Amino acid sequence: MLLEGKKGLVLNVTNKNSIGWAIADLANKEGATVGIGGQNDRLMGGVLELIEGREGFIPLTIDFMYEEQFALLKQQVADQFGKIDFLVHSVGYAPKEALNGRFLDTKVEDFQVAMQASAYSFVRLVRELEPLMNDDGSIVTLSYIGSTRVMHSYKVMGMAKAALEAAVRYVAYEVGERGIRVNTVSPGPVNTISGRGVQGITSFINRVQETAPLKRPYGQDEAAGATMYLLSDFSKGVSAQIIFVDSGYNVMAV
Repeated sequence: MLLEGKKGLVLNVTNKNSIGWAIADLANKEGATVGIGGQNDRLMGGVLELIEGREGFIPLTIDFMYEEQFALLKQQVADQFGKIDFLVHSVGYAPKEALNGRFLDTKVEDFQVAMQASAYSFVRLVRELEPLMNDDGSIVTLSYIGSTRVMHSYKVMGMAKAALEAAVRYVAYEVGERGIRVNTVSPGPVNTISGRGVQGITSFINRVQETAPLKRPYGQDEAAGATMYLLSDFSKGVSAQIIFVDSGYNVMAV
């Protein structure tokens, strides 16, 4: 019961295989009341199926590409929760065509979509919800090693994740005076809807698991476990950090 008595949000969840769901599910099992987000009515239908019969979940709808939805989300959170203790940003998107072909051929429209959906949405979300966060709260977002290394078929998402990681550092500095800590969990490649958008994801997962120091699979559950640490009071001295959850692959030169 690491999060007993705490209230927070996990935005957004796509399906049962998403890292966002693994985090929301485990946070709830660890005692938290969780506001769980879906992008639209269609995806929210799947979210409602996941939480059916479960206590401690409150569904919320937010599409990060529409400015007016941030204020609506804030009102929903204020009405349903009053104040929250944690916030998990689990959002990343780039048009499929921007992940194929040459990186140099990235269209400005695709670049803007990727940056807004994957990086600016984090800044905008925190700006809107910070007034509703309790002091000593925790904010976590999700990144990927493609932010600092060239990964085949990741392309513009690598730039977006690099911007996201920089945003974490700046946001951590600005909210730190309230004791709010801001961190990043960076899982290795995982077989999710977003992951499957990267060409050759299955073979890359196999290569990572063969190369990493820990010769065993990892996935959504491991990412969720690391997030629980960052959301819990055990991480009160940790902020502006990237926690890699990839069986140690990030240290390898191969």
